[in-house]
Amino acid sequence: QVRLVESGGDSVQAGGSLRLSCSTSRVAYTQYSMAWFRQAPGKEREGVAAIDTNGITRYAGSVQGRFTISKDNTKNTLYLQMNSLKPEDTAMYTCAAATRAFGALLGRTDYNYWGQGTQVTVSS
Repeated sequence: QVRLVESGGDSVQAGGSLRLSCSTSRVAYTQYSMAWFRQAPGKEREGVAAIDTNGITRYAGSVQGRFTISKDNTKNTLYLQMNSLKPEDTAMYTCAAATRAFGALLGRTDYNYWGQGTQVTVSS
């Protein structure tokens, strides 16, 4: 079973930065496509960034140029670097993995495993 554990969420002022981490297994890291999703109160869960095993990435338009998804080969860890944060970025951020090697997708049904989430709050 694939276990995903997120960390790094915090409260920050607009314009600030955070880096979220998702620790996972070696199998998930090397063979599965992965992504970050977020869900704000009253909103549907949305994909914000995805990466497949070819290193292909995809971002939601609202975070393009501000967020960067990456992987650390020595730690089996997925990251989301979040810069120039805005109040509308406030949400619970969740790591996801798919039993699929290729395809940087942002759909909820494209993923099989989910973490519990880490809260990001951005104040103006």
